[in-house]
Amino acid sequence: MLQLFYSDIYHSAISADARFPRERYRLVYEELQQRACAEKILIQSPTAATREQLLRVHTPEYVDAFLQNRLSDRQIRQIGFRPWRPEFIERTLLITGGSIAALHAAIVSHGFAGNLAGGTHHAYADHGEGYCVFNDLAICVALARQHYPIKRIAIIDCDVHQGNGTAAIFANDPDVLTYSIHGEKNYPFRKEQSDIDIALPDETDDETYLTRLQTSLHQALQGFDADLYFYQAGCDPLREDRLGKLALTRAGLKRRNEFVMELACER
Repeated sequence: MLQLFYSDIYHSAISADARFPRERYRLVYEELQQRACAEKILIQSPTAATREQLLRVHTPEYVDAFLQNRLSDRQIRQIGFRPWRPEFIERTLLITGGSIAALHAAIVSHGFAGNLAGGTHHAYADHGEGYCVFNDLAICVALARQHYPIKRIAIIDCDVHQGNGTAAIFANDPDVLTYSIHGEKNYPFRKEQSDIDIALPDETDDETYLTRLQTSLHQALQGFDADLYFYQAGCDPLREDRLGKLALTRAGLKRRNEFVMELACER
C-alpha cells in the first residue's frame, strides 16, 4: 500500500488572507480520498521534525530563532508568509516531519512514498525564502546517509522555480546530484548553480518541455548510480498556474510524472 503523509495544519496554519494558495493541500487530500484507487493509498499523519534533525543541515542560530518565534521582520519577509502566525512553527515541523516519514517509508517498506506538502527547496542552511523555512529535501538526504547504507542521491526537481537552496547546500557534494528544470524568467531571480539546470522560456508547451526533460535527465543520470531518488513533483508548470508562466496541460504533467517515475524504477 502506498504511504502518503498529510496534516490539516498544512493549510489551516496559513491565513485565508495570505497570497499563498493554501487550499491546494486540502483539495489534493480530498481528491485522493474520493478516487477509486483510495483503497491502495494509506494517508498518515506525520510527526514533527526535531531540532536535532533540523541541525543536520541548518545553522543553530537560524533553527533556534525560528523555534523560539523570534525571527526578525526581514527574515519573515524573506520567507514570505504574511501575516505571520505562531502556528507556522508547528506547520513547518510537521511538513518537514512528513518528508522524513516518507523517506523512511520508502526505504523500509515500499520503495516509494510521498508527502502532500514539502519540497521546500528555496531554504538555505542559514535562512529561508520563497515560502520555504527549512529544506526538507536536504534534511532527508542527511538522514538517509545517517540511518541507511546510502551514499549517492539524485534530487530531481521539476518545480517551475529553481531549487536554489538545494543547489547551494549541495554545491560541493559530488555524491548528491541536483537536477532542476524550471522557468528561466521565474523566481528566484538570482539563481544558484545546480549540477544540471534546464531553464525554459515562458509559455513552454508539453512537447518542448518533455523533450528537454527526457534528453537532459537521461544524460544527467548516465554514470551516476544513485541509491535513492528525491522527486520534487511541482504542479506549477501547468498553464493555469497564475504564477508559473509555463504552458503544460494536465496530460503533459501526467506524462512528466510517469517518465520520471519510470526512469527511477528502471535505474
